[in-house]
Amino acid sequence: MTEGFSTRTPQQALAALLDHQAAERLLVVGAGQFPALDAYAAAHSGSRISSCAPGPLPADLAGQRFDLAVVIDCLEHLPKREGLQLLGGIRNLNASRIAVLVDLAASGWSDTDFYSLALQANERFERDGQVLTLFTYDLREYKQVPDWLNARFWANPENFGKYWW
Repeated sequence: MTEGFSTRTPQQALAALLDHQAAERLLVVGAGQFPALDAYAAAHSGSRISSCAPGPLPADLAGQRFDLAVVIDCLEHLPKREGLQLLGGIRNLNASRIAVLVDLAASGWSDTDFYSLALQANERFERDGQVLTLFTYDLREYKQVPDWLNARFWANPENFGKYWW
């Protein structure tokens, strides 16, 4: 991510992310309505969108798996500890891809709080003095397989695939 601000609006960035991910099962955690999510729901009638208010996930949603979780206008309404538990729980149990749109100043969070959860800063948006940051996490892009992790670098590469211990 560059240090500057994006030329897109947060809604445009969210719409592009939703179109790119093409999630069939979507979890939305937030305090309001969002035009990009409404447009996605209208364009993808086969998608199942579940939503809840900021806070711990309700029991019926906590036991489900989603293709993508979107957290918008949520962390600003929660104590930091509850927000960390919410994002960590969603990442570990409910979705392998997450998008979080947050006002860092209003929430009391910093970039490093998101980095500690393995989220990456993608874009920053500024309007009328308010700065929003879009953080994302994708399990498939989290860690690249190192080139040394193969049979050639094992202690006995000639035995690779021959014996099972």
